Amino acid sequence: MSAELTGRLLEVMEGDILPLTRAGTEAGNKVFGAAILRKSDLSLVLAATNQETQNPLFHGEISCLNQFWGLPADSRPDPKDCLFLSTHEPCSLCLSAITWSGFDNFYYVFSYFDSRDSFNIPHDLKILEEVFACKDGHYCRENQYWTAHYLLDMVDQGTVEQQSEWRERLEKLKSHYGVMSDNYQKHKDAQDIPLN
Repeated sequence: MSAELTGRLLEVMEGDILPLTRAGTEAGNKVFGAAILRKSDLSLVLAATNQETQNPLFHGEISCLNQFWGLPADSRPDPKDCLFLSTHEPCSLCLSAITWSGFDNFYYVFSYFDSRDSFNIPHDLKILEEVFACKDGHYCRENQYWTAHYLLDMVDQGTVEQQSEWRERLEKLKSHYGVMSDNYQKHKDAQDIPLN
């Protein structure tokens, strides 16, 4: 399942989240997005992206969760039957929202350090340290609510061929996200976002 899951998460990033995020950054939003998949067959429930220009609380994960809970109850899967995919390691707001929503897992592609160093968005690490005294993003990645999974760790578990393919795909994703981030950084002062 691990190899299938790794490939599928990359596929959702490339085909479902990336196009939404590209449009979102063109509208002045940050590069964060998320998706929810069914555990049973890895089918996509929905994908979403950051909508901070509407509301500073509408991070990619929050937008995704809002859409998820907006689905009709009779067609919405139980969160325990789903995987939660975040493009970037969730901030403290999104960690809490994932927890309160009942998901027992989340997967992320870019770390807090990627957000800070590659995408010039340092707020996640700063808030964790200043508000919660979690230095260097050291929150409990396995706890009674959920387990966090870093996609890079999953890539390391593949065969040599799989690792090569997945790393190439990750580099392409990082390049796409870098372009979107540069675009966001150039125009962020025009937006009414408190922590831009």
